[in-house]
Amino acid sequence: MLARLRTAAVFGVEACPVDVEVDVSFGFPHFAMVGLPDASVRESRDRVRSAIRNSGFAFPAHRITVNLAPADVRKAGAAYDLPIALGILAAEGIVERREINDLLLLGELSLDGSIHPARGVLPIAAAARRAGISAMLLPAANASEAAIVAGLDVYPVASLTDAVRALNDPSLIPPRPSPPAAVAHDVADLADIRGQLLARRALEIACAGGHNLLAIGPPGSGKTMMARRVPGILPPMTFDEAVEVTSVHSVAGLLRPGAGLVTERPFRAPHHTISNVALVGGGSQPRPGEVSLAHHGVLFLDEMLEFNRHVLEVLRQPLEERAVTIARAARSAVFPAHFMLVGAMNPCPCGYLGDTVRECRCTPQQVGRYRDRLSGPLRDRLDLVVEVPALPPDVLTTEANGEPSAAVRARVMAARQRQRDRYQTSRIRTNAELTPSLLARHCALDRAGARLIQASVSRLGLSARGYDRVRAVARTIADLDGADDVTANHLAEALQFRPV
Repeated sequence: MLARLRTAAVFGVEACPVDVEVDVSFGFPHFAMVGLPDASVRESRDRVRSAIRNSGFAFPAHRITVNLAPADVRKAGAAYDLPIALGILAAEGIVERREINDLLLLGELSLDGSIHPARGVLPIAAAARRAGISAMLLPAANASEAAIVAGLDVYPVASLTDAVRALNDPSLIPPRPSPPAAVAHDVADLADIRGQLLARRALEIACAGGHNLLAIGPPGSGKTMMARRVPGILPPMTFDEAVEVTSVHSVAGLLRPGAGLVTERPFRAPHHTISNVALVGGGSQPRPGEVSLAHHGVLFLDEMLEFNRHVLEVLRQPLEERAVTIARAARSAVFPAHFMLVGAMNPCPCGYLGDTVRECRCTPQQVGRYRDRLSGPLRDRLDLVVEVPALPPDVLTTEANGEPSAAVRARVMAARQRQRDRYQTSRIRTNAELTPSLLARHCALDRAGARLIQASVSRLGLSARGYDRVRAVARTIADLDGADDVTANHLAEALQFRPV
């Protein structure tokens, strides 16, 4: 007997429907699987056999053939266990329906028949909705995630036995789960930062325009402390942004069981020993890297010059394209990577160059080699570079706190709103995304500003990219001031943060 069910395959952050065809026929006992399954899918034969028997059902002592169509899409992962097991039971008549086209099934089976959560449920749910499938039967731990997609009935089950009962008697299916309420987490406050007014200003400008930032200063000056407070001054994510972030984290397997929509902006701080594949993503079955896990959030590189140079160089394309494309022989996976880069570094190998208290022991040659670890093309993509000096004792011992994150965030949100209103007819949302044509339209300079930027191009040796980045930062400063036009004062402040 033949049974047909529906499931899905995930490649990158996209999913496509997969038909599971199960044929149980007379012949010597054999379990064959076709349709380009990888090793993790082929291993499901043993899991399915044990799960069926331990759930109280008889495993057929016949020839079983499972086809996963389309055959040109590689299937990976253990989420095919449940549809394969239900297909066998449907072919045997235990599941009453042999054609289940209006329901998408997925889940990993344990040997005792219980169902483990799966990865990539949110992209699968979105793909099911686009394909006209009206419902999903899936592990209970993934129900809240699938419930994010509107217009899709979600049927959570905890075991193979529950799944059989649900298919035979839909009245036993529990009601659609509600997405869990967002849990508020304590966010570090910018008020903890004492002094460092110039660095705080640079953080505010970077967050207002989505610009990349590099902080340079001796150990203990507060670079890492400030970077970890950046998410607290960024605007809240929109629903569309939250869905994109949740999809990436779902594919990466980082969502907690029972978790719904990710509502807080990601903050990723990888160690400097990270590989380039772990940073940008990859693998035989492509997985998102840190740049994609930081999508719509912050990627913080502490001790930036301690990262391997070729690892830093792979950041150049994601910073420009806002996405990562991983090409494989069969197809290419595209991961979103629209993040704000925040880096921190010491001014020299010992860390005390320019310190008024501790003496630097580094030679000019050592300082030059150390700073050359950051290539010119990558340095050119950093919109703001700010010095973070060591704090004097009178500032360290004061009891007064700095301006809180809430006040800074209000100004950042007002500047972002001005950008949304200005660019509502285009695809960009922040000044950091401005193209040369949009810069000419929205960042026109007055006569004084034009003279200043012309002098700066020759004096600072600005590249064409640097010239555009300075104007974009000046546009953000004008937005923070509530100004419609970019003036020479805005341009002068932007130039003081330009790397040389």
